[in-house]
Amino acid sequence: MSKKTQPRNTVNALTERPNAQVLVVGGGINGIATFRDLALQGVDVALVERGDYASGASAASSHMIHGGIRYLENGEFRLVRESVQERNGLIRIAPHYVKPLQTTMPIFSTFSGIMNAPLRMLTHKQRSTKERGAALIKIGMTIYDSFSRDGGSVPKHRFLTKKAALEDMPALNKDLKYTGTYYDASVHEPERLALDVLKDGLAAGSGDGAASTARAVNYVEAAGTRDGRVLLRDQETGDEFVFTADVVINASGPWTDLTNEAFGGETKYMGGTKGSHIVVDNPELLEATKGRELFFENNDGRIVLIYPLKGRVLIGTTDIDADPSQPAVCTEEEVDYFFGLVKHVFPQIELNRDHIVYRYSGIRPLPRHEDTAPGFVSRDYRIVDTPIAGLPGTTVLSLVGGKWTTFRALAAHLSTDVTTKLGITRTVDTAGLPIGGGNEFPTTDAQRALWIRSHRDGLDASIVEGLLERYGTRAAEVVDVLVNGPVEPLESDPALTRAEVAYFAEHEQAVHLVDVVLRRTNLAFVGGVTIDLLDELADVLASPLGWTPEERADEIQRTLDVLREAHGVIVPLTSASQLA
Repeated sequence: MSKKTQPRNTVNALTERPNAQVLVVGGGINGIATFRDLALQGVDVALVERGDYASGASAASSHMIHGGIRYLENGEFRLVRESVQERNGLIRIAPHYVKPLQTTMPIFSTFSGIMNAPLRMLTHKQRSTKERGAALIKIGMTIYDSFSRDGGSVPKHRFLTKKAALEDMPALNKDLKYTGTYYDASVHEPERLALDVLKDGLAAGSGDGAASTARAVNYVEAAGTRDGRVLLRDQETGDEFVFTADVVINASGPWTDLTNEAFGGETKYMGGTKGSHIVVDNPELLEATKGRELFFENNDGRIVLIYPLKGRVLIGTTDIDADPSQPAVCTEEEVDYFFGLVKHVFPQIELNRDHIVYRYSGIRPLPRHEDTAPGFVSRDYRIVDTPIAGLPGTTVLSLVGGKWTTFRALAAHLSTDVTTKLGITRTVDTAGLPIGGGNEFPTTDAQRALWIRSHRDGLDASIVEGLLERYGTRAAEVVDVLVNGPVEPLESDPALTRAEVAYFAEHEQAVHLVDVVLRRTNLAFVGGVTIDLLDELADVLASPLGWTPEERADEIQRTLDVLREAHGVIVPLTSASQLA
């Protein structure tokens, strides 16, 4: 019998004990981080996510952990200060995924924009598309540095005049007058970082099945209410069941109003904007970046980025009003926009659609903003006590806003509000608490070599090194699994072993083939998906996930459809062996 007709163990853990002190609706980074924080306080907490973990707005990020230097112009000094502090903190507690990133801003004028900036700050409307000049950017970088005084997590900024700037980065537009270089941070594996946070929460409330005080399940939707309780629907089987909680946290991101509507409440909190990105395989552009992010103002006043990542170059992003009820996709007009911004900074580099290996788009969970220009909508967050007629006697808290950089601080804030309502003392401070594989992560070459030698357990050193890169020190748990399984590399991608692919299903709640291709690995992001690879991955996953031959074929087709429709990736259906 197919396992798709049977509830998963994670679902059984909810149906066998259909209640908790807190139910978190939404498995993006903010919902997951709140789940972790509450579990660490000993709160009985459950989390449901209608898709896969970190598959919504959290999957559409620019892979940045940043203080938000441009938010200074919005007058959001509190947000910038908190963001810089959280950036520096994440570099320390999640060093396996969050790393300092040198960022260079090409500047084409000296005093431009300095008169418009105060008006922009006061009105939050775009007064002019006139670019920001060196004087204004210098002031911003100096203020930004002042927020980073915590022992030197990142170096201070530096300015270069034209001659020195072009010697530093020769491929830049010769019309520039200065460059300003500062440090922010990047998150190379955002979806894996979200999984690491989730695993921390599950470990904090560990127990067998329903006995656990921290339960999380993907592909379960909060579909509405029934008899004053939350109605949950298993997306895999179609089964429905009710669940009760003293507090329900609506962490649905841009879909917060839609979730409240399903519960029987009418809210108008959200006004998200669409942001798209493309990933290109262009060695000349990759070399031109010199390993740095290029962060700059495009001709229309929009702040954009060019960022080398995983041997590719990420280009983004747009900021367009969007309807969260409709799928967000990167349009051809946005692609043309990205090509234009690259030409603005690197005019000699040719870039075309053949270089694109992946594209993605998502909706930011921003507050409703009426006539405020999209670029000036606050990236801060707030927590709203929301009366819901369909859930009498239940406290519903709606999370409005939030971003990757501040997920830990946001979760601590939300956890404090919840524990106060429950009459529970919050006892664990997550500010300096390592996240998952960041615990005792080796940061020097010598430390890495020692860690690999002491954790090989008979495996090839290159395999363990790859695991350390993907999981941090949690790689030790993966090694324990691999030594008991088939560790032979995949023929279509030797960087992965068959045992590790099975690990995604058996230990990381991967339910579908697309979960592995898009989120448990970077295979799609770097343009590494082939039909041979999908066949091989499906072969490995079929056993732990109990797929019939028909379901295995459906999983491959579903993945091909998602890659084509959402990410512009057309996978040739002819295998390499057939071509040979």
